[in-house]
Amino acid sequence: MRPLIRASALALLAAFSVSGCNTLQRVMPDRAPSLLPAPLPTLAGGEARAEITDRSGRTVGGAVFAPSPNGVLLRLEARGLTPGWHGMHLHAKGDCSDPAFQNAGAHVKHAGQSQHGLSNPQGPEAGDLPNLWVDGSGRASVELFSGLASLRGGAGDRQVLLDGDGSALVIHAAPDDHRTQPIGGSGDRVACGVIRPAL
Repeated sequence: MRPLIRASALALLAAFSVSGCNTLQRVMPDRAPSLLPAPLPTLAGGEARAEITDRSGRTVGGAVFAPSPNGVLLRLEARGLTPGWHGMHLHAKGDCSDPAFQNAGAHVKHAGQSQHGLSNPQGPEAGDLPNLWVDGSGRASVELFSGLASLRGGAGDRQVLLDGDGSALVIHAAPDDHRTQPIGGSGDRVACGVIRPAL
């Protein structure tokens, strides 16, 4: 009887696995290619999105930005990144076209603001964000808030992300120490996504 029970259990497990895979494919087909996270609650004016690519041009993640009365909510999902902490910043130009992502320019800044770092007494810049944690499988999922930027304006002196030349979300190779100039020692730019209005 044991072989029969074992065979029946394996058959049931196989049937369940196939059914589960089919369900997953039906539920997530729109999210899988671009890795865009679930939408955030939005105010009038709607959200913005960024498809994040690595230096080889491969899509490694997606981000959703939603306006709030006091800044911007950000939700990000990614995979295929190096495990550990990574600096993450908002950059001043919506251009990720070169392999090193230098076309994205410097961090988003207030006029006259020259100091980088969330822990810097002379900072922070408007593009400064907390570090991103990537787990051992190369995946990251985070939701955070920036009170230093806005999507379209109308939020005091916050810097507008969807301005004439746009802006970008950049992920760096190493963690940001939140004090050292000009980028907190976070190293090379390893992933980039242009922030665009959601359609």
